[in-house]
Amino acid sequence: MDSGMLTTPGAELYYEARGSGPVLLTILGGGGDAAMAGPLAEALARRYTVITYDRRGTTRSPFTGPPAEQRVAEHADDALGLIDASGPEAAYVFGTHSGALIALDLLARHPARVRRLVAHEPPAFDLLPDAARWRRLAQEAVDLGRREGVGPAMRRFGEETGVAAPPEPDPGLPAWVRDMLARMAANMETSLLYELRSFSRFVPDPVALRGAPLVLASGAQSRGKLMHRCTLAVAEHLGVTAVELPGDHVGYLRSPAEFAAALHERLAGSP
Repeated sequence: MDSGMLTTPGAELYYEARGSGPVLLTILGGGGDAAMAGPLAEALARRYTVITYDRRGTTRSPFTGPPAEQRVAEHADDALGLIDASGPEAAYVFGTHSGALIALDLLARHPARVRRLVAHEPPAFDLLPDAARWRRLAQEAVDLGRREGVGPAMRRFGEETGVAAPPEPDPGLPAWVRDMLARMAANMETSLLYELRSFSRFVPDPVALRGAPLVLASGAQSRGKLMHRCTLAVAEHLGVTAVELPGDHVGYLRSPAEFAAALHERLAGSP
């Protein structure tokens, strides 16, 4: 595995690269970082050069100025910078959770740089029939976070959405998992205070994405849950049919080998 830093406007990005073959950029959401995508990257490294990274404001990718409200477009520009730094060829992209929103914006604005995108469970709350409810919840969570701390705010948000905050690291877990969970908990401050409101209001561009090399997917175990509803709403908005990948919202981490095999099929163009 190789690692490095990429300077972008407003941040320094830490990234890791594994394997060989065409580039596959993974974009996680929430408090996830490169380590959370590591098991999936290892499972795909025989077929791809897999690039994982810490998004701006998380773990080893510090802001170079004061924290401020984040925009999906800024993060998509970061992703573009990583693809451009990898070479002249277009890249495959896998984005999950808010990383899927970032990837959709990347594909819409820079289609020549993306060979194919699999967008997994994008939380596009503004496309839901009850969008006003989720806007209120996002604001309530941010207000609660500033008033009482990130922990109570994430518990409140998780109760409504079914997406739980990172659990406390159990002493019985492997050291790398404990470390990852601790970092995720720390990263939730950026995710909650500076991303939640703006990201949850992001709506993908249906004109730019019409006919694009795009697969929208949700977890087979997410059926009927909020992230599944969001995925179906994005699919309807873009005029495509959503597919299923193994597991739930974090199936790529729970069963990386199974998820990697299914993801490769979608990246290769299987219906």
